[in-house]
Amino acid sequence: MAFDFKKEYRDLYQAKTKPVRIEVPAMTFAAVAGTGDPNEEGGAYARALALLYGFSYTVKMAKMGSWQPDGYFDYVVPPLEGLWWGGAGAFDGTVIADKRALSWVSLIRQPDFVTPDVFIKVCELLVQKKPELAVPVDRGDLRLVRFAEGSCAQVMHRGPYDDEPATIAKLSSFIENEGLATDIAEGGESPAGHEATRGFDAAEMLDALDVHGAVPAVRLHHEIYLGDPRRTKPENLKTVIRHPVSALV
Repeated sequence: MAFDFKKEYRDLYQAKTKPVRIEVPAMTFAAVAGTGDPNEEGGAYARALALLYGFSYTVKMAKMGSWQPDGYFDYVVPPLEGLWWGGAGAFDGTVIADKRALSWVSLIRQPDFVTPDVFIKVCELLVQKKPELAVPVDRGDLRLVRFAEGSCAQVMHRGPYDDEPATIAKLSSFIENEGLATDIAEGGESPAGHEATRGFDAAEMLDALDVHGAVPAVRLHHEIYLGDPRRTKPENLKTVIRHPVSALV
């Protein structure tokens, strides 16, 4: 039976509607950073997902080819995740005045056998299979990053994405009642120091995250999408919302 990260790491993916505190360990991700409205048809976000899913399924389907990474095992591709920010101050997902001004890092977790050398090989296979992705792959839009999130609080949101603020408010109350502080990076429209819609440096953002399994200085509002909005009624969508926390100073 294929290894399912969601089932094996229930504490990370099967959150409850009651907020809890959690320690999030180091994980390896395929990642693409960008800016703009995630709902724009054919926009930067849609192109990022094409890269992420193309790469992730090329890894998984290596079992059908003549080459497999060392240590390969069959598995279920983990869910799409996103780190988000936008607007001045620390973005916690409660206020989104203009989705065009959002910045994001889209992520899909990879098994630990996906090393930097494996990443290069899989990118070669991906371009052979999908030549239309050659330009963004060669440009370095897709990266392999490894980081931990450390101490966090999380909760399950059920329903449309636009209804998340009420769930986030519950999460924020939990964090306050636990005597903790929400530890989301500030810095204008980008925690890496530049505006979301002008001068955005995706490589700089991914460099800030790729800290070899440590907790990065940039900690952000995090969502994990357990439902496919293309196939799931909005009221049935499930999204894990995770915020980094720290002790009150």
